[in-house]
Amino acid sequence: MSLLATKSFSLAVYMQGNERADKLALVLPGRLDTKDYAHMRSHVDFLASRGYLALSFDPPGTWESPGGIGLYTMTNYIKAANELIAHFGNRPTLMVGHSRGSSIATYVGTTNPHVVAFVSIFCPLAPGAYQGAVNEEWRRQGYITEMRDLPPGGGPEVKRYKLPYAFFEDQKQYDLADGLQRCTKPKLFFLGTRDALAPPDTVRALYNIAAEPKRLHELDSDHDYRLHQHLIDEVNKELENFLDDIQRSMTA
Repeated sequence: MSLLATKSFSLAVYMQGNERADKLALVLPGRLDTKDYAHMRSHVDFLASRGYLALSFDPPGTWESPGGIGLYTMTNYIKAANELIAHFGNRPTLMVGHSRGSSIATYVGTTNPHVVAFVSIFCPLAPGAYQGAVNEEWRRQGYITEMRDLPPGGGPEVKRYKLPYAFFEDQKQYDLADGLQRCTKPKLFFLGTRDALAPPDTVRALYNIAAEPKRLHELDSDHDYRLHQHLIDEVNKELENFLDDIQRSMTA
């Protein structure tokens, strides 16, 4: 495990590539997921092979990143990503995220001027999804217990988190719609055809409102494509196509 100190956090990172590379890639895990899942490591390794200094990290308060689970909010996840970009000198940055990580990648991608392109894999946040929504059981108890399989993923052993209700309240302030409608950076969306957590209609709604340039790739998968190496490879291949298209547009 390697710890990296930003302005506000100590973050456990998985990092590959030349630290002097002129471009940075951040690969963001989903809600209470870890940098050490197979898909996160594979995407980091692939992007490092493309000349990026590439890294994934455990969000504040989770897995190997120090601090209590109270640190784990969408606000702090966004802040950690922005601070990592600053830590590495505000290099031209590619954001890649899965599930909740995809909503962070999208938000940071549309708001941080140093991000030049972003990739959203199975984003669960539809435009305006949390306006007025309330989870009564979560609020009444004050937390919900969530379990995640241990990396690289798919085994029977699990890690348990008591996720505070404050996480739910915090996320309600973030709507991706406005940024997507105005952002003209290249963007790639992945849709899981059998995804129940980020349903195809939700992903299509985000894709449809997004400004050009944009592309959409359908993956024959449920939400956890990370459990199938051929699907991880398919995502990497489409990432390669996306990056090649960006390069061609820059040299045209």
